[in-house]
Amino acid sequence: MSARGIQYTSSPLLASRTPGWRSKFVVAVLALAFLGLTARAAYIQVVANDFFQRQGEVRFARTLELPATRGRILDRNGMILASSVPAPSIWAIPEDVEFEGSQLKELASLLEMPAAEISKKLADEDKTFVWIKRQVDADVAKKIAAMNIKGIYQRKEYRRVYPEGESAVHVVGFTNVEDAGQEGVELTFNKALAGKAGSRRVIKDRLGRVVEDVGDMIPPVEGKDLQLSIDSKVQFFAYQKLRDAVLEHKAKAGSVVVLDVQSGEVLALANYPSYSPAKRANLSGAQLRNRALTDTFEPGSTMKPFVIALALEKGLVKPESVIQTAPGHITISGSTITDAHPHGALTVNEVIQKSSNVGTVKLAMQMQPREMWEMFSQVGLGQKPQVPFPGVVSGKLRAYKTWRPIEQATMSYGYGLSSSLFQLARAYSVFARDGELVPVTLVKAQQPAAGVRVMDAKTARSVREMLHMVAGPGGTAPKAQTLGFSVGGKTGTAHKQEGRGYADKKYRGFFVGLAPVESPRIVVAVMIDEPSNGKYFGGDVAAPVFSDTVQQTLRLLGVQPDMAVRPQIVAQAVEESF
Repeated sequence: MSARGIQYTSSPLLASRTPGWRSKFVVAVLALAFLGLTARAAYIQVVANDFFQRQGEVRFARTLELPATRGRILDRNGMILASSVPAPSIWAIPEDVEFEGSQLKELASLLEMPAAEISKKLADEDKTFVWIKRQVDADVAKKIAAMNIKGIYQRKEYRRVYPEGESAVHVVGFTNVEDAGQEGVELTFNKALAGKAGSRRVIKDRLGRVVEDVGDMIPPVEGKDLQLSIDSKVQFFAYQKLRDAVLEHKAKAGSVVVLDVQSGEVLALANYPSYSPAKRANLSGAQLRNRALTDTFEPGSTMKPFVIALALEKGLVKPESVIQTAPGHITISGSTITDAHPHGALTVNEVIQKSSNVGTVKLAMQMQPREMWEMFSQVGLGQKPQVPFPGVVSGKLRAYKTWRPIEQATMSYGYGLSSSLFQLARAYSVFARDGELVPVTLVKAQQPAAGVRVMDAKTARSVREMLHMVAGPGGTAPKAQTLGFSVGGKTGTAHKQEGRGYADKKYRGFFVGLAPVESPRIVVAVMIDEPSNGKYFGGDVAAPVFSDTVQQTLRLLGVQPDMAVRPQIVAQAVEESF
């Protein structure tokens, strides 16, 4: 007998007969198991494929935003006022961060942050994402990348830069860390400047590394460039002269507006105090406001030329007509209105030249309130300027039916109504454009603007000659004179409102004028708020800023001098009335 035969016969287990159903049962169980696995695979891959696909994508798929480059803001000559530069942002996966040696100290030094602050950001290990610092300089980002710190990564972003700094920031504005406009033109034209971000669908590993692209990439739509009407050189010069005047007269604030009356373009819109767009910590509302557009005030004597123009239009007087202003005061409804100095008999020309309240009131009281209201309305007072800018105000001009006689009288010399400096500058374009009110724009114009007729051209030229006398000998603003160019304008000095009355020693000084007189190219308006260094009349504090700004602006525009360039004797300013 063989060994194999002995084993079978000697083993009871092997010698027993196995039932046939057992092997069939095992095969059936295995078949059912494989059938279940097949059904499950079919369910996952066919029936419930969308659900499991989504679950996979939640864990590993990401949609990466492809940021659009924000459009540039340019001045009228193509100079850059705002542009975007690459500024990577540093982020981390806290649980993966491992510093070797002095890497934490070096990172803190590069980011100009305390090491403790970085450690605090990384303290929560449950976080899978944390910003360390947004928008660092490109060279700093390169140095950090070279350190190869585990768990520290970078994201491509852009930062806005403003070459003109504080001189143009009230016009241009600024963006936040997400590159969205927050103030000024950046806010107004945010949609066009921002463009539209693109996207890229990818699969990432747990370390945030892209391992595969999924689907098609949607490219970003780049932001559009915006060309403003602002001339950066005029803007800078006007800002400098304004700043110097505010500091010299220890004033609270000031504003300058420069308009090209041929095209209606705003060449400059400067305010002080200002701020650096790169350093915006602890900013106050006083610094942020574009005062020329957002602040209103009683315009004082700058309203007198409009009342005189209306009197000329109605045929009540001629420029040479004589008005008796003696004894230097007049009583209306029990209230007395006075001139700063009694003048006696004055021609209509001299009423403007000397800024006589009494002479202006006597003419105003010969008119109907409706007629004065219509004139003020036609030049844009009481109406919001049609310029796209946040915070633009309309000022106040009450309905003429509510005017009492004393209110009509005070409105004739600028009390009882309010306007912004921008509104005043535009209103004076009526005199510069021979009776047409010019539409204004902050965006570069492609062709000269068509004005709206407000008064007869002869009337406008007559008033323009009166404004020229204001800046001449015997006028209230000889300091407005400019070498080489004839100028005209009107001073204003208004008490500031305080509570329900007026402050005794708080004023605003104005000067609004045009140049050259025979064929005006620009209107310049200047306001100095609360000068407190001894001088406060518009002819003293605002007219010199006007003079310097006019000369520089006309030179930059290539306007030929209309007067012999010689030393001009500037007479002592004559004190004007309120």
